[in-house]
Amino acid sequence: MTDGKAWIGDEVYDEDAGRTGIITDVRSGVYILRPVSGGGAEWTSDNSDRLTIKVPREKQALS
Repeated sequence: MTDGKAWIGDEVYDEDAGRTGIITDVRSGVYILRPVSGGGAEWTSDNSDRLTIKVPREKQALS
């Protein structure tokens, strides 16, 4: 998290897309997400307030 917001490596629930993903990059305020497992297309979110952290990146390596 950066300033309490989701950041690269966090597993989040994207309320707008209705799915869970991992943030892989942030470009000009646009979050790039990928599915947690199983592959599939990336998607974007431009509203960090709609991304709810499920597993912070600090705990990803422990899973």
